[in-house]
Amino acid sequence: MGIAERIAAGMKMQDVKGRKCITFHDYMALCLYDPEYGYYRQGNIRVGRNGDFYTSSSIGTIMGEKIAACLAEWQARFGGRADAAEWGAGTGMLSKHILQELAKCDPAESDAMRYALIDDSPVHLAAARRLLDSFSGSDRLCLLTADQGWAGLWRRGGPLMIVANELLDAMPVHRVLMKEDRLWEIGVTLTDRPEAPYAETLLPPSDPQITRVLECDGIALREGQQAEVNLNAERWIARIGEQMEEGVLILIDYGHDAEELTAGHRMNGTLLCYAGHLAHDDPYARPGEQDITAHVNFTACRRAAEAAGFRAHYYATQKQFLLDYGVLDDLTAHAGVDPFGPAARRNRAIRQLLLSDGMSETFKVMVLHKGT
Repeated sequence: MGIAERIAAGMKMQDVKGRKCITFHDYMALCLYDPEYGYYRQGNIRVGRNGDFYTSSSIGTIMGEKIAACLAEWQARFGGRADAAEWGAGTGMLSKHILQELAKCDPAESDAMRYALIDDSPVHLAAARRLLDSFSGSDRLCLLTADQGWAGLWRRGGPLMIVANELLDAMPVHRVLMKEDRLWEIGVTLTDRPEAPYAETLLPPSDPQITRVLECDGIALREGQQAEVNLNAERWIARIGEQMEEGVLILIDYGHDAEELTAGHRMNGTLLCYAGHLAHDDPYARPGEQDITAHVNFTACRRAAEAAGFRAHYYATQKQFLLDYGVLDDLTAHAGVDPFGPAARRNRAIRQLLLSDGMSETFKVMVLHKGT
């Protein structure tokens, strides 16, 4: 049985008005997270030059250093009692950069702090273990599955600092469409055409929370407009809130507030697919072999966080975050002629993070705190 058979089997279990179909949310969940055939569960590294997409940690150490500076500020507020984790840590590159910088900032506090890398991909955890081999001699570093992370046995029991970098955009989303003044959810059904085996169909909303999110965030879709609703992101934030009496949650992802996400120029939503560093908008082209993502609704994130007891501390573009943490001071004047020397490479990384439209403005940083 392959991914196509898994999708078909899911459709047989959901009969809607005589049609075998599943919601797009369930289709996306199978494509990305099927235990055997899902994109993030197969034995391939998905990030970096040999993967399908880059993250900010692929562009030098700058982002990790600035996140570390932010964490160090909060650790000082917590009196050095906090432990930290990166949730959805991937291959561990960002955490490596964070840990290296924290060790420079305050070696004593860095050595005392427990740090967890949390990811459900065995391949990613194995890669992270190899990458962080130099830190493995200390019991302060843990590599965990999500279930182990939720159990919390790795923590000392004090404040908690969590970093989620490009985690929420990878969660399955519900897709909705406004048609004839009625809200529909987009589903997926089978065709009899081998060259195009999947087709979209319209279903009543499968979860009453879908409508609630649109109403709470003041979203009024135009006729013919599509949008994505990420209930999983809200539920994850709520669960983090249950785990955290005192701490800070740093969300880094590409997205916008609700008004911008559903503006008139976004009639087709924000869903994108990535394969071999090429982006396209066909989620049915290569099920299980391509990444499927959607922009994050930061209005919904803030609302869910406040309901979970958090307060918003900071929200800005990635570019502004880097500027606020002094990235321009890191630019190095160098007289060397080697364009591949360390100083030149670092300067290029800073320019790329600041000037790239895709990363600098679309990526946002939201810092939420609780109990402080």
